[in-house]
Amino acid sequence: MNPLAALGGLGRAVLSMLANFGKVGLFALDAISHIFRPPYYPREFAVALMNVGWLSLPVVGLTAIFTGGALALQIYAGGARFNAEAVVPQIVAIGMVRELGPVLVGLMIAARVTSSIAAEIATMKVTEQIDALVTLSTHPMKYLTAPRVLAALITVPLLVGIGDIIGIAGGYVVATQNLGFNAATYLQNTVNFLETKDIVSSLVKGAAFGLIAAIMGCYSGMNSGRGAQGVGRATKSSVESAAIMILAANFILTGVFFSV
Repeated sequence: MNPLAALGGLGRAVLSMLANFGKVGLFALDAISHIFRPPYYPREFAVALMNVGWLSLPVVGLTAIFTGGALALQIYAGGARFNAEAVVPQIVAIGMVRELGPVLVGLMIAARVTSSIAAEIATMKVTEQIDALVTLSTHPMKYLTAPRVLAALITVPLLVGIGDIIGIAGGYVVATQNLGFNAATYLQNTVNFLETKDIVSSLVKGAAFGLIAAIMGCYSGMNSGRGAQGVGRATKSSVESAAIMILAANFILTGVFFSV
C-alpha cells in the first residue's frame, strides 16, 4: 500500500472527525440559545420532562440498586484478602456518588432517551413533518430541540441523585442482610465519609451527561438520511456518540473535581 495514500486517508478521517465535532458544537450552542429566547412551548417541555425524567426512573432505579449490591459484595470479597472488610460502606458510597451513579445513569439515558429522541425526530424528517413546521413558521430548533435539551438538563441530575441514593441503599441492604454489618454503623460511616464536593460533582456530571444525551439525539435526528435506513443509522449513531462522549466527559470532569 502506498504510504502517502494511507497518510492521506488518515488525514481525511481526522479532518472529517474535527468537522463533525465542530458541527455538533455549533448545533449545541444554537440549541442552548433557543432555550432562553421566546416563543416557548410549555406543552412540549412537559412531555419531554415526563419522557426523560419520570419514565426513566424504573430503569435507573433497577440499575442503581443491583450495582450498589454487587459493589458491596465485590468490595467485601476484595477487602477480606487484606482484613479490610470494614471499608465497604465508605467505598460503596464514594464509588456510587463519584463515578458509578452518574456514569450508569448517563449511559441508561443515552440508551433510552437519546435513541428515542433521534428516532422520533428522524421519522419526522423522513415524513416531512419538520418541513411542515417550517411552513407554519415554527422553528424546528425551538419546537423540537430546546424543550428536550432543557428537560434533560433539569431531570438527569435529579435522576443521578436518586440513582446515588438507591445504589447506596442497595449496598446497605446487602451489607446488613448478607455480610453481617450493623445498620446504624453502616449509615454513620456512609454519612461521615461523603463530602460536599462528591455530591456536587455527581450532580454536575448529571447535568453534563443530560446535555450530551439530548444534544446528540436531536443532532442525529435532524441530520438523518432519508428512508427507514436513515432513521436506523441516526438512532444507532446517536447512542454510540452519546455513550462515548459521556465517558469522555466523565474523565474530564473527574480530573477537574479530583485532580491532585
